[in-house]
Amino acid sequence: MPNISQVAKQAGVSTATVSRVVSGTNGRVSRETRDRVMQAVEQLGYEPNSAAKHLRTQRSGKILVTVPDISNPFFALILQGIEDAALKAGYAVLIGDTQHEPAREERYAQMLLQKQADGLIFLGHRLPNDAVRLARAVTHRPAPIVNGCEFSPRLGVPSVHIDNAKAAQEAMEHLYSLGHQRVAVVTGPLASPLSRDRLRGAKAGARAAKAQRHLTVVAGDFSISSGTIAATRLLARKPSPTAVFCFNDEMAIGVMQTARRRGIRVPEDLSVVGFDDIRFARYLDPPLTTVTQPMREIGEGCVRLLLEILRGNASAPESVTLQHQLTVRSTTAAPSRS
Repeated sequence: MPNISQVAKQAGVSTATVSRVVSGTNGRVSRETRDRVMQAVEQLGYEPNSAAKHLRTQRSGKILVTVPDISNPFFALILQGIEDAALKAGYAVLIGDTQHEPAREERYAQMLLQKQADGLIFLGHRLPNDAVRLARAVTHRPAPIVNGCEFSPRLGVPSVHIDNAKAAQEAMEHLYSLGHQRVAVVTGPLASPLSRDRLRGAKAGARAAKAQRHLTVVAGDFSISSGTIAATRLLARKPSPTAVFCFNDEMAIGVMQTARRRGIRVPEDLSVVGFDDIRFARYLDPPLTTVTQPMREIGEGCVRLLLEILRGNASAPESVTLQHQLTVRSTTAAPSRS
């Protein structure tokens, strides 16, 4: 591997001049000298020592991203958006799967304090204690911490998300517009602001349709298995709901699977709505009606906010609300008259 001295010798300049050229701080280096240096760099295949550069600038060149459940397909496109935007800005991405465990979240937050990463993007709803302390310690500008998907003003960090309450209300309005009255909701964990916002929107939709006394709410945890458990409980009720709104697509898949096993047709006997529009939703049988989130854009937006902080351009935490869309497919229809 060629070193900076060899480049300097071939270009006929000092190592300091080579360093200024390759780092982009040309100063008083002439165009002719710069061209000679870059020609030598290309001929020798020289690569600047990024570790030394980061040591000088006190930057690691890395962004840390924590995910509560990396097996959840919802996060795949968000991570792609983060990765693409970070690489374009010259950053590498470190991904930590916290598996909803606070201890894991704390360990990853310590990496930020130890400057193993320049910034943190967390896709869950909990901000680790070490990150909380960092956010409170930085007073003149936001700490390099951004939240994706969730939104909680009390955290005091920038975030990128959709209007979950409005999206849930629109999903319910769709079911009521088809003529459903007995609608059930399968929530995510209510410790999450995201789930609480969706439940608030769902209840608002029921009130607007004057159908709140027929609304049934059961708890889920965003997994397919919790969708099957919820559906087993709901379909055993007398009378059972004619429509189910799930707070993510995986639980909707569980509901559809349970209905099929019981000989209940979707959508003829039971309408089902999901949330997220993961890549499998359109390929289900029948294709799933769901709320589409701009997942790649959420990831890209998180990186944009974080870079603004790292560049010193952000004076206060910024909240960005992106547009969602209700995507109507084939799992919703008017209730059966039988």
